[in-house]
Amino acid sequence: MKKWIAAVTFAAIATLNLPAYAKDLPDFTELAEKQGPAVVNISITQNVRGTGLPFPNMQGDEQMQEFFKRFGIPGFPGLNGGAQPEYKSQSLGSGFIISNDGYILTNAHVVAEADEVIVKLSDKREFKAKIIGADKRTDVALVKIEATGLPKVITGDPSKLKVGEWVAAIGSPFGLENTMTAGIVSAKGRALPQENYVPFIQTDVAINPGNSGGPLFNLAGEVVGINSQIYSRSGGSMGLSFSIPIDVALEVSNQLKDAGKVTRGWLGVVIQELSKELSESFGMKNTNGALVAGVEKGGPADKGGLEPGDVILRFDGKVIEKSSDLPRAVGATKPGVKVPVDILRKGNEKTLKIAVGDMPTEGNEVAQANKPAAKSEANKAGLILKELTPQQKKKLNGKQGLLVVEAQGAAAQAGIRRGDVVLGLNNTEVQSLEQFDKLLSGFATGKTIALLVLRGENTLYVPVKITADK
Repeated sequence: MKKWIAAVTFAAIATLNLPAYAKDLPDFTELAEKQGPAVVNISITQNVRGTGLPFPNMQGDEQMQEFFKRFGIPGFPGLNGGAQPEYKSQSLGSGFIISNDGYILTNAHVVAEADEVIVKLSDKREFKAKIIGADKRTDVALVKIEATGLPKVITGDPSKLKVGEWVAAIGSPFGLENTMTAGIVSAKGRALPQENYVPFIQTDVAINPGNSGGPLFNLAGEVVGINSQIYSRSGGSMGLSFSIPIDVALEVSNQLKDAGKVTRGWLGVVIQELSKELSESFGMKNTNGALVAGVEKGGPADKGGLEPGDVILRFDGKVIEKSSDLPRAVGATKPGVKVPVDILRKGNEKTLKIAVGDMPTEGNEVAQANKPAAKSEANKAGLILKELTPQQKKKLNGKQGLLVVEAQGAAAQAGIRRGDVVLGLNNTEVQSLEQFDKLLSGFATGKTIALLVLRGENTLYVPVKITADK
């Protein structure tokens, strides 16, 4: 009887109408077969001057280092005061072939400071590669091997990707060549800290060390991104992976191939996202745009008339919905070109014509003000302020402002801290304590003001809600 019931049960399950999602689960076998040969393993060798210590975990132990330097250990040259030994450091990554004559895309951090780059193909052939160029800002590198008739990938359009769409990665996690993992697109246009020039594709595809530089495929077998970063607390995959859109990577690789470097447009501004509180303090109805928190003296923005407190709404006709849109739009503009920049200034829209500059390789330094010792009663924003000394103004290149002696109440809750310099209130530059107090008196309890603050090398607007009258 039990066998008969089991047979009926299995027969019934076999005749069930499976839901659509079960029938439409993707098959990645064809993608792996066709695209796998175009994915390569990249091995990096770097010559490193050693410390002479026989055990790596002694690197930070000064007492043990001194002991071995004084007494030495047989078989370890360099521990008796001689020359420190040189050893080879090796690391692994991935890449993919974009042309039949041997051009390969990977991550800049994969080949950074490499003394030798070896590319291993899926058919086990190995080639010594030449680094054509690398761009740290986008983390894209182009390398070349001397070979012809190679299999190459087909590139797709990342703008057509949809959140929830299936994607797959092929690479060499932990050195395991041609490993495929799959998942879905979790988000698009993701901005990451210190990565202003890449609208990352976020996925939950399993990406691990060694996958860096490998391709991200859509179901059509087209490369839509380069696997670049993961968020991880353990060092392994946690379902948060970030890929560089392939159109961004190809634009960079074309410049690297033609000139060996990447040229980008530059404005010379410090920007920040518009919060709801900041937009209200500027009298805006929404949070669209990029808020200018600082303008570099003598830079393209300064020469074009941009000021702190301006909100950039459109750049060269492109709508700036969030602050991260601006660096990408500016970076994609050819230096020297004069473009229209639509801004909101003190409630009024106006258009400036700004000649875009060439992005410098190093950032400019901004001096930091010293902390004062004097104290007085906090104002109704919760701040105890002091006027800058001539020496402090000199360090700030002549900027006017007020030094924060102490932040209490609403100001402290908003994140203002001792040592900050208040440069402006809403759209007005701060000239003196008397002027600041007069401006502040015009705002009633419950109103939100925007304070332009200099902290270290950075300027930013901080919204502060006035909670008490003085």
